[in-house]
Amino acid sequence: MRDLGAGFGHLLKGQRWVARHGKSYGFGLLPGLITLVLYAAALIGLALWGTDFVAWATPFADDWSSPWPGLFRGFLTAVMFALALLLAVLTFTAVTLLVGQPFYESLSERVDRDVSPDGTAPESNLPLWRELWISGRDSLRVLARAAVWGVLLFALGFIPVVGQTVVPVVGFFVTGFFLTEELASVALQRRGVELRDRLALLRSRKMLVWGFGTPLGVSFLVPFVAVFLMPGAVAGATLLARELLGEETRDGADDRSDGGCADPAVSPGPAPAR
Repeated sequence: MRDLGAGFGHLLKGQRWVARHGKSYGFGLLPGLITLVLYAAALIGLALWGTDFVAWATPFADDWSSPWPGLFRGFLTAVMFALALLLAVLTFTAVTLLVGQPFYESLSERVDRDVSPDGTAPESNLPLWRELWISGRDSLRVLARAAVWGVLLFALGFIPVVGQTVVPVVGFFVTGFFLTEELASVALQRRGVELRDRLALLRSRKMLVWGFGTPLGVSFLVPFVAVFLMPGAVAGATLLARELLGEETRDGADDRSDGGCADPAVSPGPAPAR
């Protein structure tokens, strides 16, 4: 239970960090807004033409007596839309991180410098194209794992009582785990931690991971909330990654606002040598 509270604490600390650094927060909203527009267009299209698609995919139901075709197709349409929403929650973070990779990496580095006792941050020293490739590749591998869980939970959802009570709760914890992996990957990938090792690291502290990711996943179900929480979620995941790796973190991160100092995350100056 202590780890649950610690994980949630990292989430809150991340939000407080970006609240104190207005420029970082403002630029951090842009990738989420771009991704939100794309996802909203896809979901609106599904809502408008989903019924027609289900009818096209189930011609065998045309010969059924009324009202079974309508009930059956209505159920499939609802399930398809619910799965699309779940997939949107699971993939929103990955797509947003990919779109905003350069910024979020800089934001994560700044958090590291703020809380590190010696004021330094690990650097990947990889070219940007290589970081984007690794991030995209790993996101697809994580999505494949999440999809397996999604299919399993969907099947278990048909079990009476359990499917309507236990399965949704398990679904939130699964979502929280994979959300945390995607967010923490910004800091862990910069430290050279491969996907398999990242997953093993997260599994070793499941309560900590669930404390961070599960409430975040629940909040992401509320429209537009994910956009506004993403910058703070990346900052909080950086703090969580430091705890997972046992790195020393000084108390009291930089409390200065952006108005008083330049923000390396958005500075037009030269990027660190790679």
